[in-house]
Amino acid sequence: MAVKQTAGRDALGEFASKFAELNDDVLFGQVWSREDKLSLRDRSIVTVVALMAQGLTDSSFQYHLQSAKNNGVTKAEIAEILTHAAFYAGWPKAWAAFRMAKEVWAEDDVADDAKAAHESRMVFPIGAPNDAFAKYFIGQSYLAPVSTAQVGIYNVTFEPGCRNNWHIHHAQSGGGQILICVAGRGFYQEAGKPAQALHPGDVVNIPVGVKHWHGAAPDSWFSHLAVEVPGTETANEWLEAVNDAEYAKATTEEV
Repeated sequence: MAVKQTAGRDALGEFASKFAELNDDVLFGQVWSREDKLSLRDRSIVTVVALMAQGLTDSSFQYHLQSAKNNGVTKAEIAEILTHAAFYAGWPKAWAAFRMAKEVWAEDDVADDAKAAHESRMVFPIGAPNDAFAKYFIGQSYLAPVSTAQVGIYNVTFEPGCRNNWHIHHAQSGGGQILICVAGRGFYQEAGKPAQALHPGDVVNIPVGVKHWHGAAPDSWFSHLAVEVPGTETANEWLEAVNDAEYAKATTEEV
């Protein structure tokens, strides 16, 4: 998919229309979009190192640092990239690059601190990123198996604002799910009903056939144990996402 860029035309307009065209349509529209040759993430790394080597730690450098972050480069990775490049590009240039990189990745420090504080409030681990089910969530969730024998019990953690899609539990007999809230603040909502605020110690019994979603409050991490109720021919039907408007309405009209 082509990378859309309008910076050249926005900044230069008719003053340097050809340069703007080459910047927006060729450099970004064609070169950056050749993901079959080199990924956006790899192109960001190459660009950051090239600009650092020239000592160009200006607004364009900040833009490409932010793009690198958006393209999946982590705080640990950018630190290692700039450290490695320092031996070839120069130590003072690395210092300047690090000062700007710290600003771009600063919010990650805040998020990491909040995540650690949340984990310290419960006896269960947060676990690993819930990548296998990521397509059914808005925002980042984490999954830690507590028990997989007899009855499946999983600690599910949601970052602030994260929620799963509307979904329905099915079973020929038995089935359903029980949520046991263990830390933070979240919400549970059944279709056609107001959302219910959830706090540590709250328990939600979800029968089969009920369309619902659950997740974190906008300003709080949230964890619950998800207990799979035994049944025959159990299945989970994932439906549409809880869009921003639905989520905002639910979390401001709690019961």
